[in-house]
Amino acid sequence: MTGTLQAGILMGLGGTLAMDVWALALRAAIGQPLPNWANVGRWSGHLPRGVVFHDDIGLAQSVPGELALGWLVHYGVGVAYGVIFALLAGPSWLAQPSFLPVWLFALVTIAAGWFLLHPGMGLGWALARTANPWRGRVMGLAAHTVFGLGMWAVALALA
Repeated sequence: MTGTLQAGILMGLGGTLAMDVWALALRAAIGQPLPNWANVGRWSGHLPRGVVFHDDIGLAQSVPGELALGWLVHYGVGVAYGVIFALLAGPSWLAQPSFLPVWLFALVTIAAGWFLLHPGMGLGWALARTANPWRGRVMGLAAHTVFGLGMWAVALALA
């Protein structure tokens, strides 16, 4: 179990780091703005107060250390996903990692963003309240594919 847990932690870190490198590459290549982790920190900082949904997270009261909190949530969720996948996939997959299962899992994880985080920050279900929801959805699916690739790369390195 310890080996599986450690692999999951490393896979989650690797997948999240891959997403961040992808975001930097998109900024350099096409001028795509970087994710605003302070907004995620603000949103998550309001959760203990019982506030899940905001009309506009930018208008919500700021929380101390929201940028650091946002980064912590970003990597914490990535690690949690890595551990969940490693536990679901088990030692046999970890010994011979294949891409399809980790990619499908990574795509499924976008549901938390589409149906909790985005509406929670006032962006609507699956970004419905944004200027170009389909662009955001496609970019999210691409980012989660990169997350899956990062997790797979770490699993291959560990195998």
